[in-house]
Amino acid sequence: MTDSNASTQLPLDVGRIFDLLPHRYPFLLVDRVTQFESGKRLTALKNVTINEPFFQGHFPGHPVMPGVLIIEALAQASGLLVQLTNAESPSASPLFYLVKVDKARFSSIVGPGDQLVLEVEQKRMIRRMGQFWCQALVAGKVVAEAELLCAERND
Repeated sequence: MTDSNASTQLPLDVGRIFDLLPHRYPFLLVDRVTQFESGKRLTALKNVTINEPFFQGHFPGHPVMPGVLIIEALAQASGLLVQLTNAESPSASPLFYLVKVDKARFSSIVGPGDQLVLEVEQKRMIRRMGQFWCQALVAGKVVAEAELLCAERND
């Protein structure tokens, strides 16, 4: 399957994600990209397992994925949307940092065995900043949502 960009073959596996994001274990929180529409939206997956290092302390005997890490997974999916959109650009694609989280809501606990479906939609890209509306779903139910603002790194 391909998207509207001829060079983007879907699904994108973790090897291709490594090429697009600087994150590595234990902080890479996207396992696969399943859908992509250039400059508009992306859907990715995060398989949550008991082997996640954060479950050792959050919470012993009742493992819960921290909400901040769900937001981080959504931010990484947003970064993938930007990187894939810019992939055919002649210049290198810049790194974006998460700079603001608005309207964050958590409606259900995420734990071992869940598969997070990360849906991100680019609302606008202005002056080296991108605004995204994001949702995380488990079994078709929204478990978290937020509006994210990401800014291009200034070196």
